[in-house]
Amino acid sequence: MPASTSSSPHTGSRPGGRSARVRADVHRAVRELLADEAGEPPTIPVVAARAGVHPTTVYRRWGSVGELLADVTGSRFSGGFVVPDTGDLRGDLERYAFNLAKDLGDPDSLALIRATIGVAGAQGAAACLGERRQQLDAILEREEARGGRPPTLDHTTDAIIAPVYFRAVFTHLPLSPDWTRTLVARLLAD
Repeated sequence: MPASTSSSPHTGSRPGGRSARVRADVHRAVRELLADEAGEPPTIPVVAARAGVHPTTVYRRWGSVGELLADVTGSRFSGGFVVPDTGDLRGDLERYAFNLAKDLGDPDSLALIRATIGVAGAQGAAACLGERRQQLDAILEREEARGGRPPTLDHTTDAIIAPVYFRAVFTHLPLSPDWTRTLVARLLAD
């Protein structure tokens, strides 16, 4: 399920001008609220006040805190993650798993993921995983184009994305490079 900021009727606004500034200010406010561990939870009125906009503006554009968090998360995880191309599947998957673990090891990213999944439920999960699955799918398709027989996207998601997210979100266990390499080794041994 690809996450897209234009999939919601509340987010398909003009790409520039005031609309872009409001979106940037609101996204910044959400990130700041989540980074402030002692701060207030991200409610529409609190986010609006921090962003310097009227709450009606936020409600009209996003509708709910869940939709807002899904949009911030979708925006955060799109475009900034380079799909590795090392020349072989193992190398690509190892680099992908390492980069994913590194990204989820960032406290600000982790706070955003936890809040998004906690508040937005399935919509939040889709926002957190959509772009990640697209990146993984690109790796698997490239391997198939090279003549290889890669595992399915679902199997690879279960073997790499799921344990990294689980460990990052629900435990305090390290997301070490050695551990991510073992995930890839197990996947490719199947």
